[in-house]
Amino acid sequence: MSAGSKKLRACLMCSFVATPTEFRKEGCPNCDELLEMKGSSDRVLECTTAQFDGTIALVSPKDSWVAKWQRNDKHTPGVYAVRVTGQLPDSIVDDLEARGVKVHSREMDD
Repeated sequence: MSAGSKKLRACLMCSFVATPTEFRKEGCPNCDELLEMKGSSDRVLECTTAQFDGTIALVSPKDSWVAKWQRNDKHTPGVYAVRVTGQLPDSIVDDLEARGVKVHSREMDD
């Protein structure tokens, strides 16, 4: 892993990987409508994690068996973490569930 990659973070909802600055400037391409990270450094820190293992580059997620296995086959092309460590804060999960959004943890057991 290169020194620059240590600054990457993974979305806790979909595992999309980007820098904190990219999440703050653009939000998550899959989840920003729900997580509202765009423009908020605090929200980026709450909704992403620097603790993740491995990455997968998905060019055509809907055609990829790896994307299906990782539950990313309906997401935008990009780089995704294989496994994330951490969960969305309870307050955010409660808010999403109150809006009818089912939240699945991206964290995997060993």
